[in-house]
Amino acid sequence: MIIKGKSAVITGAASGIGQAVAMELAERGAGGVGLVDSSDSVLNVARAINDRMEAPVAEAIVGDVTDPAFRARAFDLIADKYGVPSICIPAAGVNRDRPAVRLDSATGRAATYPLNEFREVVETNLVAPAAWALEMVGRIAEDRHKRGLGAWDPEEGIQGTIIFLGAVSPHANAGQLAYAAAKSGLEGAASTLAKEAIQFGVRCAVLHPGFTDTPMTRALGEDYIKKNILPYTQLRRLIAPSEIADAIYFLICNSAVSGQLWADAGWHPPA
Repeated sequence: MIIKGKSAVITGAASGIGQAVAMELAERGAGGVGLVDSSDSVLNVARAINDRMEAPVAEAIVGDVTDPAFRARAFDLIADKYGVPSICIPAAGVNRDRPAVRLDSATGRAATYPLNEFREVVETNLVAPAAWALEMVGRIAEDRHKRGLGAWDPEEGIQGTIIFLGAVSPHANAGQLAYAAAKSGLEGAASTLAKEAIQFGVRCAVLHPGFTDTPMTRALGEDYIKKNILPYTQLRRLIAPSEIADAIYFLICNSAVSGQLWADAGWHPPA
């Protein structure tokens, strides 16, 4: 897939991997990049990207990625200004790490993972990414119908690409019950969507980043990173967001690569 002139939607674009992907696609010639985030700081990211371009390509859109109405407005804005998006990277995510069950030795009572937090993590990391992906596929399908096009033919070339952000959590990280469940769910969503969306010329794949130098990882604390992450990572360092962005760009452009790609810097969980 050639991204030059195409429009893209990226959630979680105010920082970390989302920000790095937005910069990567803009520099690679995307015609328009929608930077979606709940934080106003995404405005500064868009401004910084546009300052480096010959013409403005970055559009900051602030709102709640779990809100269906906001999602529709975001796609409307990008489609009206830059054309129907053909790249979707729903990278927004949250983690609410805590033990699945914690026993109070003094009282003998067990505290289990709060279901409200479980639902929040799944809603943000699984339901929302799937919804943003479906929104793009639906709009591509409608656009094809308006142009009198039927079932996709390979000679047309790839019409769209969705890259979900997985994680190494399904390999079992202590304290990540909800996060691991949500990220594992993306694998199933991607495999089904890949089979169905190709009738409209849309591909779907999953990129599994290892521990990346993002605010979410840094929030774990330097001691935790030094004791529980770096010793089990072959590179002995956190991955740069730009390295993940480069891997995502590779997945977008190389249509022969399907399924899942791991960019984990050789991380393996301790026993």
